[in-house]
Amino acid sequence: MSYQVLARKWRPRTFHELVGQEHVVRALTNALDRQRLHHAFLFTGTRGVGKTTIARIFAKSLNCETGVSSTPCGECGACREIDAGRFVDLIEVDAASRTKVEDTRELLENVQYAPNRGRFKVYLIDEVHMLSSHSFNALLKTLEEPPPHVKFLLATTDPQKLPVTVLSRCLQFSLKRLPTALIAAYLEKVLAEENVPCQGAAVRLIARAGDGSMRDALSLLDQAIAFGAGRVEQAAVAAMLGSIDRRRVVGLLESLAANEASTLLRQVAELDEMAPDYAAVLAELLSLLQQIALIQAVPEAVSADGMAEPDELLRLAGLLPPEDVQLFYQIALLGRRDLPLSPEARGGFEMVLLRMLCFRPVLLEHPTVVESSPQAPAPGRVMVQSIAAPTPVVPVAAGESPGSPPPGPDAEWSVLVEQLGLSGMAKQLALNCALIARDGADFHLALTPAHAQMFPKTIQERLRAALEQHVGCPIKLRFQIGDLAVATPEDQRKQRRTERQQAAVEHAEQDPHVRAIKEMFDADITAIRPLEDDHQ
Repeated sequence: MSYQVLARKWRPRTFHELVGQEHVVRALTNALDRQRLHHAFLFTGTRGVGKTTIARIFAKSLNCETGVSSTPCGECGACREIDAGRFVDLIEVDAASRTKVEDTRELLENVQYAPNRGRFKVYLIDEVHMLSSHSFNALLKTLEEPPPHVKFLLATTDPQKLPVTVLSRCLQFSLKRLPTALIAAYLEKVLAEENVPCQGAAVRLIARAGDGSMRDALSLLDQAIAFGAGRVEQAAVAAMLGSIDRRRVVGLLESLAANEASTLLRQVAELDEMAPDYAAVLAELLSLLQQIALIQAVPEAVSADGMAEPDELLRLAGLLPPEDVQLFYQIALLGRRDLPLSPEARGGFEMVLLRMLCFRPVLLEHPTVVESSPQAPAPGRVMVQSIAAPTPVVPVAAGESPGSPPPGPDAEWSVLVEQLGLSGMAKQLALNCALIARDGADFHLALTPAHAQMFPKTIQERLRAALEQHVGCPIKLRFQIGDLAVATPEDQRKQRRTERQQAAVEHAEQDPHVRAIKEMFDADITAIRPLEDDHQ
């Protein structure tokens, strides 16, 4: 017995077996059950989403010997012959190979004759947009007023090329691209029925490579089974698809987070030995950044379908600040667009990563004076791009240490947060809380409604555990949601940065050397940053 490919073997034969496209199935089943049948239907959508499959099921529903309904029996002669592709009253036409007007006229000559076996004579015209303008003109009259025993089912991937006169004569159904999670679930069902061992990560790779097309995904699954000698494993599927190990992309993100340019370039050199498609690497980086941003905004999304390696994603979400994630995503998106314009793919990819490092906001730890301009200055004019000014000494009141926050519950909480040794999202929770009151081991904290949605119970429990370890006894932690009456540690940090920045600007403006440079070269100061920054 010859082997039948999975895309044909697992083609749905009833509306109930269809995966997705519920909006189309609902309309067609209601029309069949209520006997309100139009004479022309147009199915549009990308390849492999079920256009001809739905058309064949609809033809079977029309000609089933048990009667017209949305549930054909599948056992009668008409149903079996339609499934086998040899039903005489189902005329399938490939418009791509029959574009001439003579072919269309020959096809329509038999429209007037009654069906041979079935209840209706069904014309299924695939890729109908490929017909010539003369062929459309020949079809129009018949399409508008066909005999009662004729139904037209048209399918196309490009409905924009159809004349509006044809569109106006059809009921149009737009089929959607299938979600990756839906494709992956169906592929796992197929593999279970076929008794093929598989790994979930490998199935997700195939589903994503299907790009919304179930037929493409099933074809890739066939290829993966052959490539893996009867098994579907992540390493084999990645090698077959030419995709890179996700861990390499994670390594690139970790180097970006650590601001290590040398490590980053070394990883790119190791990656280049695999001769990767750098556009695909950027696409994988974009996908990872999108998932990290989603988790940072909605932590509960880590359990959503399609989220791979949730623990790793949570770790990266705590490692990268949200503003860095957004910046990296935008740079990678623009870099993917510009990559074909670069003289060499690896060089273009390295420039994208270096751009992420250069434009990333970095806190200065050492005195730096930058007096260079990105382009040659005009004669007689010098632009000072950045000046790092020393932070003026601010008088400290008696009993206070320099740099210490003012006394009060907010100051106590600010000091305590730095002693807890938290990191990631737990530290962000602590920084954005305000201490309302403390009675021994009883902590009463406040959060704004916006911040409360960003920190689930799991993050709050991490904060409780850190406090108990610091205090040395069980604590009671209460959260109050509402407007804050006192400043949070994050608010205090921002306020201190603002004050130092303002003091640095005033100091630079009063510096006689800076004034002399400005007057001598007609220079402009574009940026001033204090040497000492808040690292709390």
